[in-house]
Amino acid sequence: MLQTPSGGAGHGTAATDRGLMSIGTVLNVLREEFPEVTISKIRFLESEGLIEPQRTPSGYRKFTVGDVERLGHVLRMQRDHYLPLKVIREHLDAMERGEAVALPAVGRQREGEALLEPLEGPTAARIGRDELLAAAEIGEEQLKEWESYGLLTALPDGAYDAEAVTVASLVLELGRFGIEPRHLRAMKAAADREAGLVDQVVAPLKRHRNPQTRAHAEARTKELAALTVKLHAALVQTALGVRLP
Repeated sequence: MLQTPSGGAGHGTAATDRGLMSIGTVLNVLREEFPEVTISKIRFLESEGLIEPQRTPSGYRKFTVGDVERLGHVLRMQRDHYLPLKVIREHLDAMERGEAVALPAVGRQREGEALLEPLEGPTAARIGRDELLAAAEIGEEQLKEWESYGLLTALPDGAYDAEAVTVASLVLELGRFGIEPRHLRAMKAAADREAGLVDQVVAPLKRHRNPQTRAHAEARTKELAALTVKLHAALVQTALGVRLP
């Protein structure tokens, strides 16, 4: 269950006597259960209509406890049931109307559980080009430049993986420190090599005739990806002699 903070003032705290929270506070609350959530992810879910935070006159987002609970439901359904955003939105809207609705029979296979039938079509979150530009708050020329360096790549149908919003936001943040997109090509190359190593490990599972074994390949890929990311972060911190919170 999500726990919301109380007290405090200013940006990054539960800033008002009405219990409204800044996006930074919401991030801290959600990370207790969802360590990998980012501000970009929250903004993306807002752009997809999953939440509608209030805005201050200066444009800052302010979230209610209900907003945070709704975000928790969204992230939980993605994590535990692997549902696409459209299905999650329909499910939450039905719940708000007071309708008793069951989750669709989709999900990732867990240890000792039978594999359930997936929904038709891909379940991973995707985002269109215009939606990416809006969610990341970047321009067309910036996107084209980043694509030229391989930092962002459109899928065959022209859409992007939703994680592209996070990539774009991080590229922007690094740019504020003078790190230009062209400087990030080495990081992209390293990421591609790490991805290639993971693919090499799970390839035999993906080729297996047993559909449950093939489905297990996805869970194994995510597990290896998480370990790879942690190792990469640890190596960078060790090389710089710093410890991140």
